Amino acid sequence: MWNNLTFCSVCKLSPKPTPLLLPRFLPLAHVFKRKCKGLSGSKHPAQTLQNEGLKRTCSLLPARLVSSKAKCRRYAKTYPVLDGHVLSVYRHVFEENLRNSEAVVKRYSELLELVSKGGGENAILRHTQRNKKLFVRERLKLLLDDESFLELSPLAGLNMPYGDVPAAGCLTGIGKICGVWCVFTANDATVKGGTIYPIGVKKQLRAQEIAMQNRLLSVYLVDSGGAFLPLQSELFPDKSHGGRVFYNEAIMSAMKIPQVAVVCGSCVAGGAYVPTMAEEAVIIDKIGTLFLAGPPLVKAATGEYVSPEDLGGAKLHSKVSGCSDHFASSEKEAYECVRNVISTLNYEPLPEEVTEHDGPLYSSDELLGLAPRDYRCTLPVKLILSRLLDGSRFQEFKADYGTTLVTGFGHVEGHLVGVVASNGELTHDASLKGSHFVQLCSHRSIPILFFQNTAPHAAEPTSISQAEAHSNRLKAQASMMAAVACASVPKITIVIGGCYGSESYVMCGRSFSPNFLFLWPNARVALMDSRHLTAVPQAGGSDSTDESELKHLKQRLEEESSAFYSSARLWDDGIILPQNTRKVIAQCLQIIEQQKYQVVPSYQHPVIRM
Repeated sequence: MWNNLTFCSVCKLSPKPTPLLLPRFLPLAHVFKRKCKGLSGSKHPAQTLQNEGLKRTCSLLPARLVSSKAKCRRYAKTYPVLDGHVLSVYRHVFEENLRNSEAVVKRYSELLELVSKGGGENAILRHTQRNKKLFVRERLKLLLDDESFLELSPLAGLNMPYGDVPAAGCLTGIGKICGVWCVFTANDATVKGGTIYPIGVKKQLRAQEIAMQNRLLSVYLVDSGGAFLPLQSELFPDKSHGGRVFYNEAIMSAMKIPQVAVVCGSCVAGGAYVPTMAEEAVIIDKIGTLFLAGPPLVKAATGEYVSPEDLGGAKLHSKVSGCSDHFASSEKEAYECVRNVISTLNYEPLPEEVTEHDGPLYSSDELLGLAPRDYRCTLPVKLILSRLLDGSRFQEFKADYGTTLVTGFGHVEGHLVGVVASNGELTHDASLKGSHFVQLCSHRSIPILFFQNTAPHAAEPTSISQAEAHSNRLKAQASMMAAVACASVPKITIVIGGCYGSESYVMCGRSFSPNFLFLWPNARVALMDSRHLTAVPQAGGSDSTDESELKHLKQRLEEESSAFYSSARLWDDGIILPQNTRKVIAQCLQIIEQQKYQVVPSYQHPVIRM
C-alpha cells in the first residue's frame, strides 16, 4: 500500500510524549507568549491591549483547533492503559501466527515488486526511449509533494480470467499536492498499451467513489488507448461500466470537487472524455493527443493519411478546439502547471499539529504474531489494540457485557476514534452492545474503526431453545447492521483475520461502504471457511457427499478466500502490513478530516466547458 519511501520510515518510533505536568496549558501558553510579547514594556499597556484586541482575535489559531486537538489529547492521558503483554500460555499460538505472517508477507513483497515494473522492462524501455514519455511512477514524483503517498489496490488485476493486468493498468492513490490531499488516477501505458480492461474501470470508479465520499480533489493523468475491444461486453453497457466514469465527473463537479486532467499520451475513444469533462485540462506538446478515432481509422474510412498532431495534437486543442486550457512544452512543465492550478483552489490551510502524541507502549512488529493464521489461532484483540492506540490507552465501553465484541474510545496519532473489534463470535449481547456504541459515535461525530475477524461458521441449532437463541442473535445482529449502515460518520475497516458470512456485514464490510477497507496479508474473505464444509450443496435442498467433488470445492474455496485473490478483484482498498496499520489509519483520518476546511459554495451545478 505504501510506496518504497514509506516502507523505510513507517515503523519509526513515535515522537516523545508530551510532558504530563499541566498539558492543558501548553498550547495556550505558547500562543499567548508569542502574541503578547513586548506588551508589558508599553507605557499604556491597557490601551495597547485594546488596540491589539481585534488583531489578536483574528490571528490566534481558530478555537476549534486549539480546543479539539489539545483537549482530546489531555483526556487521553487519563484513559486506562491496556495490558499488551503476551502471556506464556499464548506463546505457541503467537509463534505459529508469526511463521504464517512471515510467509504471506514474503508473498506480498514479491507481488508488489512484480506490479512496480508495470508492463515489464521491454515495455518501459519502449515507453520512455522510443515514445519519449516518463514512466507513470516518475510522473507521480513530479506531480506530488515530496513525501509518502497512499497507493490504493496495487495488486488489482493479477491472475484475472483474461490474464495478468498489473495494477489494473492504472495507478490510483491519495497524496498531497501543494499541501492538499488529492486522489490521483494515472494510466500506465506500459500495461497492454494503455488499453482499459474491466478491472481497470472498476479501479477508476473506486478512486472516484473515495474522492466523492471524502470530498478530495481529483487529478487524472491520461495516457489511454481506450477500451480493450475483445472484452467490450464487460466494459461498455452496464451501469457500473466505463460510462460511469464520465457520469461521476459531472456529479463531482456539481459537488464542488475540483478535477484537473493532464493529457500526457494518447487519449482515444472513451479516454478522450476524461480530460474534456475535467474542470481544467493540460496537454503536453508532441506526446499528448486527443481524438475519438485515431489516424488508422481515418485512413480506413477516407483513405486519407493524417498525423496524430494534425488530428488531435496539443496545438490544435489549445488554439483551435479549446478542449485544453493549458499548453505545456514538456511533462515537467505540465505537472508544474497542475500544481499552480491547485494553488488557486479556495481551501483553508490545514491546521498544524498543536501538541505531540504518544506512541503505543508495545512494538508494532509483534502484530505479525497476533495476526491469526486461522480463526482457531485468534488471540485477545486487546493485544492488537495496545499496539495501535496512542499510549496504549483505551476507554472501554460496556467492558463486562457482550465480551466477544470490544468497543471503546482511543486515539490514533491524536485523532479521537471509536473502536469496534471482533473478539469472538458475535453473540446477541455483543450485537446489542455494538449497536448502542455505533449510535453513540454517530451522535458524537466520532469516526469508527472496525477490526474485523468474524467467525467462519455458526453451529446449527439442534433444539428448540437453541433455535430461539439463534433467532434472538439474528435480530440483534440486524439491529447492529442497521446502526452501522445509518451511522453518518467516517468508517475505516481493517480485516485482521476472517471476513466470513453475514457477520462481516455487521462489522462494516465492503457492502456497507466504509470510507476505506484494508486487509492484512493473512486475511481470508469468503462466505464460509473451507474447513467447515462437510457436503456439497445441491439443487433441491439435498447435499452431496462425493469425496472428489467436496475436495475440489474446498480447494476452490481456499484459493478464492485468500487476501491476494480478494485484492486482485478490488474487494478492498489494498493489503497493508500489520506493522504499518497505525500509520495507514492515521493518514486516512487526516485525509477524511480535510473536508472540514473547504469553502463550498451553495450553488449546485457543474462547470460546463465550451
